[in-house]
Amino acid sequence: MCLLKTPIGRVVVWGAALLASVMMFADAPVLADDVKHESWSSFRNGLKNLGVAASPLADELELKWEFKTPDGTASTPVIADGKTYAATLSGDVHCFELKTGKKLWTYRSVETVAENDIAPGFNAPLTLDETTIFVGDDFGTFHAIERATGKRRWTFDTDGEIVGGAQIVDGNVIFGSHDGFLYCFNVKSGEQVWKAETFGPVNATPTIVGKYTFTTGCDQPVLRVFEIEKGTTAKEVPIEALLLASAAASEENLYFGTDGGGVYSLDWETSKEVWSFSVPKREQQIRTSPAITDDLIVFGSRDKHVHCLDKKTGELKWSFATRGRVDSSPVIAGQRVYFGSADRNVYGLNISDGKEVWKYPAKQSISGSPAIADGYLVIGTDTSNGKILCFGKK
Repeated sequence: MCLLKTPIGRVVVWGAALLASVMMFADAPVLADDVKHESWSSFRNGLKNLGVAASPLADELELKWEFKTPDGTASTPVIADGKTYAATLSGDVHCFELKTGKKLWTYRSVETVAENDIAPGFNAPLTLDETTIFVGDDFGTFHAIERATGKRRWTFDTDGEIVGGAQIVDGNVIFGSHDGFLYCFNVKSGEQVWKAETFGPVNATPTIVGKYTFTTGCDQPVLRVFEIEKGTTAKEVPIEALLLASAAASEENLYFGTDGGGVYSLDWETSKEVWSFSVPKREQQIRTSPAITDDLIVFGSRDKHVHCLDKKTGELKWSFATRGRVDSSPVIAGQRVYFGSADRNVYGLNISDGKEVWKYPAKQSISGSPAIADGYLVIGTDTSNGKILCFGKK
């Protein structure tokens, strides 16, 4: 296994993905062809990781319900069919009625826990299809859970922690593990279709376009392009820095932040850098995935800011300061962007100018990302006695 020691002494791993096209409506969010209308089905709500909701939220939001958890949650929830599903660091996946917060079922990562031991927890984002929830745990097991009942359908044990989300394509589910492999399984049977060596731990949710998916490994700074059908390597694209979160993409370009605090636009087909951006004298790790519109790219940074760039040029449009690092990947809904911060607040900003228009004092640190659908925003706090929070129209 290849690990990267960061300047602040923490160990990180890396993996990434690729490419999309978008449409803009006057008062609505940007929608890609894979964004699930009135649902939030995966980490960034679609195969291309754009981080865009299908519809805007109300101008005024209030807390509708909350649910306390022993260890909090760093995972990103999913929303579909009037329900929301959230995974916790204590090893639970909960299903709630979206409007009321009524708990419908709970799934445990293991059925029994030995004395003085702990259950595997869930750091990874959730993913769903019509019948099943998919998520990996921090002991390396990948779980398929029946949406209607919370019963275990099948599991698979990898040899490393799973922190990235999964993507579902043509009846198969694709995900990466810290054991240095990208996996593909049949969603119904749990039968392995293929596994592909990534030469290092996979940290990200794959981005998928057409017949390709992408990841990075630690043997050398490259993006490896895999064909989805058989998991074979199609191409290797040189890159200059290490990716710490999932990439997003639009048109020909891949957008991602790095360990060194830079943000890049990369034309993966020509292997050329289109532009790069960093904040002089304030370069800090970027652990968020960017949200993408036709014109803008929005991302959070450990420099305690959220930044908005011109998508074509990389020019800074605005920055918004918080009092803590921003590891919560921003989500765009209508003309606003939403995210959490280690300063223990959830924010809503105008995407046009970065002006704060809404804030909720969660009073607990937030590193997970929001899920937005059906007029609700669901997000979790990542501290002991943390909470799952649901906001809706005031």
